[in-house]
Amino acid sequence: MDFLADHPALAAALVALAVALFAWWGDRRRLRRADLDRVGLMPWEGLFFWALLAAVLLGAAGLQGWFGGR
Repeated sequence: MDFLADHPALAAALVALAVALFAWWGDRRRLRRADLDRVGLMPWEGLFFWALLAAVLLGAAGLQGWFGGR
Protein backbone atom coordinates (compact mmCIF):
# COMPACT_ATOMS: atom_id res chain seq x y z
CA MET A 1 0.00 0.00 0.00
CA ASP A 2 3.01 2.31 0.05
CA PHE A 3 2.63 2.73 -3.68
CA LEU A 4 -0.84 4.24 -3.37
CA ALA A 5 0.26 6.37 -0.42
CA ASP A 6 3.09 7.76 -2.53
CA HIS A 7 0.76 8.44 -5.47
CA PRO A 8 -2.51 9.89 -4.14
CA ALA A 9 -3.77 10.83 -7.62
CA LEU A 10 -3.64 7.18 -8.68
CA ALA A 11 -5.46 6.14 -5.51
CA ALA A 12 -8.16 8.74 -6.20
CA ALA A 13 -8.36 7.52 -9.80
CA LEU A 14 -9.02 3.97 -8.58
CA VAL A 15 -11.78 5.22 -6.28
CA ALA A 16 -13.33 7.26 -9.09
CA LEU A 17 -13.14 4.22 -11.37
CA ALA A 18 -14.94 2.11 -8.76
CA VAL A 19 -17.67 4.77 -8.51
CA ALA A 20 -17.95 4.85 -12.31
CA LEU A 21 -18.32 1.07 -12.47
CA PHE A 22 -20.98 1.15 -9.76
CA ALA A 23 -22.86 3.92 -11.61
CA TRP A 24 -22.64 1.98 -14.88
CA TRP A 25 -24.12 -1.05 -13.12
CA GLY A 26 -26.90 1.09 -11.62
CA ASP A 27 -27.76 2.59 -15.00
CA ARG A 28 -27.82 -0.85 -16.57
CA ARG A 29 -30.22 -2.05 -13.87
CA ARG A 30 -32.40 1.03 -14.43
CA LEU A 31 -32.57 0.43 -18.18
CA ARG A 32 -33.50 -3.25 -17.74
CA ARG A 33 -36.14 -2.79 -15.02
CA ALA A 34 -39.31 -4.81 -15.38
CA ASP A 35 -41.70 -2.15 -14.09
CA LEU A 36 -41.20 0.92 -16.28
CA ASP A 37 -43.25 3.10 -13.93
CA ARG A 38 -40.73 2.69 -11.10
CA VAL A 39 -38.20 5.32 -12.07
CA GLY A 40 -35.44 6.17 -9.67
CA LEU A 41 -34.11 9.47 -8.47
CA MET A 42 -30.43 8.68 -8.92
CA PRO A 43 -28.87 10.29 -12.03
CA TRP A 44 -26.78 7.26 -12.99
CA GLU A 45 -25.69 8.58 -16.40
CA GLY A 46 -24.37 11.85 -15.01
CA LEU A 47 -22.68 10.12 -12.11
CA PHE A 48 -21.02 7.68 -14.49
CA PHE A 49 -19.84 10.47 -16.78
CA TRP A 50 -18.31 12.63 -14.06
CA ALA A 51 -16.74 9.70 -12.22
CA LEU A 52 -15.18 8.36 -15.41
CA LEU A 53 -13.92 11.82 -16.34
CA ALA A 54 -12.37 12.18 -12.89
CA ALA A 55 -10.80 8.73 -13.16
CA VAL A 56 -9.23 9.52 -16.52
CA LEU A 57 -7.91 12.93 -15.47
CA LEU A 58 -6.62 11.75 -12.09
CA GLY A 59 -5.09 8.68 -13.71
CA ALA A 60 -3.30 10.82 -16.27
CA ALA A 61 -2.02 13.17 -13.56
CA GLY A 62 -0.92 10.25 -11.43
CA LEU A 63 0.88 8.54 -14.27
CA GLN A 64 2.55 11.80 -15.25
CA GLY A 65 3.82 12.18 -11.70
CA TRP A 66 4.87 8.54 -11.54
CA PHE A 67 6.79 8.58 -14.82
CA GLY A 68 8.14 12.05 -14.09
CA GLY A 69 9.60 10.82 -10.82
CA ARG A 70 7.76 13.30 -8.58
